Amino acid sequence: MTPSRDIGRLIEIMAALRTPKTGCPWDLEQNFATIAPYTIEEAYEVADAIARHDLADLEDELGDLLLQVVFHARMAQEQGTFDFGDVVKAITTKLIRRHPHVFGDERAKDPSAVKGLWEEIKAQEKQARGKPADDSALAGVPVALPALTRALKLQAKASKVGFDWNDPRAVLRKIREEADEIEAALDDGKADAAAEVGDLLFAAVNLARHLDADPEALLRATNQKFERRFAAIEQALSARGKAPQNATLAEMDALWDEAKEREIANGE
Repeated sequence: MTPSRDIGRLIEIMAALRTPKTGCPWDLEQNFATIAPYTIEEAYEVADAIARHDLADLEDELGDLLLQVVFHARMAQEQGTFDFGDVVKAITTKLIRRHPHVFGDERAKDPSAVKGLWEEIKAQEKQARGKPADDSALAGVPVALPALTRALKLQAKASKVGFDWNDPRAVLRKIREEADEIEAALDDGKADAAAEVGDLLFAAVNLARHLDADPEALLRATNQKFERRFAAIEQALSARGKAPQNATLAEMDALWDEAKEREIANGE
């Protein structure tokens, strides 16, 4: 089969995979619900390639993500609801409608003005579709979002109506308060100590927001740092003919500190 740069060829391949009797047995048994987790996973792999500044991998991962769109569109077409062309038409129409400052007579001088205009148009769209009104200030935050991202969006919405701190130090005090509550729960042998950890995480997201940082990105960076430093521990132990499970915690802590100092010295 000859590769192609044509989106039409990809749509044809997807149709072949979903054709009863002659298609792929695995692809044929899938539905929207079973494919959704793969769609989310592919989006994260795109984000990972970007974080690693790996454009070659990004090209590949974007293809995987595009396949998810084609897959969902094909299943919808089989049900007679919409097809890939309808998806393209819907997004192009939406982009033109939501950018009147580019394709119309509106004016937006800075990104914040653009964002305000975008939100206003989204609200108009929802009203035009006849969706039931939700007067809650927290409305419109998808439940399926990653927890850290959803917490960030909920806090941002609450902030718009004044439910917020004005100083990141106030948030830091809240974090200390939540940490104290965890300690108290542990001292009392309470089973709700884990729930208190959730409150601590929520407060930490709030601090990241006040510092204009994305908590998901911050945690990804910390994960990478942990992996990097732990790999240094493993390498150092291997040079001594040992593995982590044969080393003491004190020994690994010392190697961790050495790896940390090297990174600081190298400006990492």
